[in-house]
Order: sequence, then C-alpha cells, then structure tokens
Amino acid sequence: MLAAWRRPRAKLWAAAAVVTLGFLVALEIAARHYGLPGPMTTQAQEVVLAPKSGFLLYASMALMMVVLTWRQRFIAAGVAIGIDATILLVRWVADAEVTEGHPFGNGALWVILGYAVIAVTRRTGQERLLLLKGVGLGLLLVTGRKTGDTWLLITSKTRPDVLDQYVATADHALGNPSWLVGRMVTATGPIGAHFLDAVYTQLPAAAVIVTMYQLRKVAVERRFPSHHLVRTFLVIGLLGPGIYMIFPVVGPIFAYGADGGHWAVANLWPDTPPSISTPHLMPFDEITPRNCMPSLHTAWATAIFIHSRKGPRILQFAGAFWLIATLGATLGFGYHYGADIIAGVVFTLTIEAALRSLERGWDRSGIQLVAYGTAVFAALLVSYRYLPMEMAKYPWVFGPLLILAMVSVIYGYVRTAKRWEPVAAPERQPEPQPELV
Repeated sequence: MLAAWRRPRAKLWAAAAVVTLGFLVALEIAARHYGLPGPMTTQAQEVVLAPKSGFLLYASMALMMVVLTWRQRFIAAGVAIGIDATILLVRWVADAEVTEGHPFGNGALWVILGYAVIAVTRRTGQERLLLLKGVGLGLLLVTGRKTGDTWLLITSKTRPDVLDQYVATADHALGNPSWLVGRMVTATGPIGAHFLDAVYTQLPAAAVIVTMYQLRKVAVERRFPSHHLVRTFLVIGLLGPGIYMIFPVVGPIFAYGADGGHWAVANLWPDTPPSISTPHLMPFDEITPRNCMPSLHTAWATAIFIHSRKGPRILQFAGAFWLIATLGATLGFGYHYGADIIAGVVFTLTIEAALRSLERGWDRSGIQLVAYGTAVFAALLVSYRYLPMEMAKYPWVFGPLLILAMVSVIYGYVRTAKRWEPVAAPERQPEPQPELV
C-alpha cells in the first residue's frame, strides 16, 4: 500500500520538476532575446561573482539547514562564513572592487550546492530525500527571486501601454490612499522613509523567520509539514506576474510622479490627486516593470500574517506589524494604488484556500471559497478596467462595495479555516468507583 501511494507522488514530483525546468529555460530564452541574462545564468554567476542577493543566499541556506542537526548547522554556517572571508581576501589582494552586488553570499550558495552533492553521494533512502528537499527549499527561495526579476523585465518589454489612468480613476472611490499616505510618509522625513524602506525590502527576512518556525521540527521528525509559508510564497510569485501581463500598471510614482520623467501624465504625486477625466491607455518606457496589479508585496505580507497566527505571541505581533508596515510602504512610496492592495489581499486568500484544500482534500467549503475568491478577484479587475468613471463619480457607492468585497473574502476564509481546524476530543472522565461499605 505504501509503495502504491508513493508511486503517484513520485510521478507528481517528477512532473513538477520537469515543468519548473521548462519554465526556467523559457524565461532564460526570453531574457536572452532582449540581450540580458536569465534566471539560470544569473544564479550560476553568483557561484563566483559578487552576488546581488547576498543576504537572500544566507536566508536560503538557513531554510536548507532545517533538515540538519544543530552540530551540522554550526559547521555549515562556519564553512559559509569561511568561504566568504576567503573570497573577500582574494578580491582584496587582487584589488578587485565589488562595484555591483554584495561582498558576501557565495559561501552560502557553495554550502547549499555542497549538501546537494552530499545527498546524492553520501545519503540513501529517506535521508537522501529529506536532504534534497532541504536543498530544493533553499534554492527555490533565491531562484524565485531571479525568476521574478526576469518576469519584470518581460513585462516592461512586452507591454508598451499601461492601465494606470484606469486604476487611478477607479482609486477615487477609495479616496486616493496612495496620495494620502504618501504625504504622511513625506511629513515624517528621512527617518520614516528609511524605516519603511527597510521593512519593504526585507520582506524575505520576515518570511524566512516564519518559515523556520513552521519547519522547526523537521530535523527531529525527519519530514516536512504538508503545508507551510514557502508554498504560498512560490505560488503567489508564479501566478502574480501572469496577472501583470494581463493588467499592466506601473504605479503612481511613475505614472503621476517625478520618477516617470516625460512618460508621466504630470508631476502630481503625492501633493495633488489626479482629476477625474476619461482614462486612456498610456505608453510607457521599456524599463519600468508593470508590477502593480495585484500588489504582490501586499500578497506576501498577507501570507506572512496568516501563517504567523499559529506561532507564539511575539511572532503574531511581528506578522501583524509587517503587514501594516508593508501596506504603509507600498502606498507611501507611491508604488501602488489602493485598488492594488484590495486585489492583493483577495489574491492571497484565494491561493491560500486552494493550497489548504489541496493539502486536506477538496470538499464543498473549499471549492466554494476558492471559486468565490476567484470571482471577486476577476470582478475587481473588470471593474477597474471598464467602470473607472462610474467608480470615481459615485465614491460613496463603489468605495464601500470594494471594501465589502474584500471583507467578504476575508470573512469567508476565516470562517472556512475554522471549520478545517481539528477539533480536540474531550478528555474521558474516569468512571466513578463504587464505595466500599
């Protein structure tokens, strides 16, 4: 029975590996078409060259080490630091300045690849499979980052026209929150801006902390939990750029701010909200990514918040803080409209519901929730594209409707997730003993 159960799973993993490899090759070819290295090339370069994702490589190594014992973890970390120190010394002796990238990170990648070799040559059976899963988990984090960078390049090259005027017009229904929060962040001066920027750019650090808590027992139990944060992160990163291709938006700081240069409608952000006028497709440069709809930073921060709910109180506070600060940064820096935020929350809850249903088995409640979330997300995109003028003219109607649509998905997820939680069986009370006379 066990062998029969494992065979389909092995085929599923093999199929997933083939699809992933094919996807990476396709992105590599697409990037080469535009004269730039793709995700596979940039990842291979970081074995020797100064890595652009130095901290992320160490975070990836930390994820890989969840399958190791504490002794092995200390050895792996020491080896990684030693390799980085040696490479840094060689660069210093050779007077090779690091003009681009980080001076560290190669050692972490070497350790991850080294454990892949150890798994193949020195491990067998379940131990080999567990170690390879740990290596794969670490590599997926940094490969996902490289893949995302390539996707963003493709969106800027293949989508010359953007829909910012439509989203900005629809955003009047929400009171133009990006302009409001942008003025608030500007009023805080450099301290507030630097603080939010640190939160915004170090989102992977929060994800790693939550994931390491979820995977803390892997080394002891010798198996991974059926569902954890990395799965949600990867699916968000896989599906999100596909929406970018359908709904290309660059963001208020580019379409209505100084960062857009002569491509911008005007230099309005964050001081003056755009006036209500009939929106049109607007051409934009071939450099700025069309990565606003939905807001994936909001999606990832929402996923962190959801997965931190099962942790200790400090982790719950950290998850809530990261979500609030990320929302402030995405709006306050002019990277997203309010409409993007709402779409990002609905997007994440729908994906999380689908992954949890896949984990526990599809039932009526799971199917209904995923179908409802998908329908709401599609309705949001359609309304932003085809009803922006109506939304701007009647904000007291469409504003509450947008919030209500998001809240309804949140409520549906919370209610359904509670049903999925295992119910603790009541303790059996000892039967009363007859008294001896």
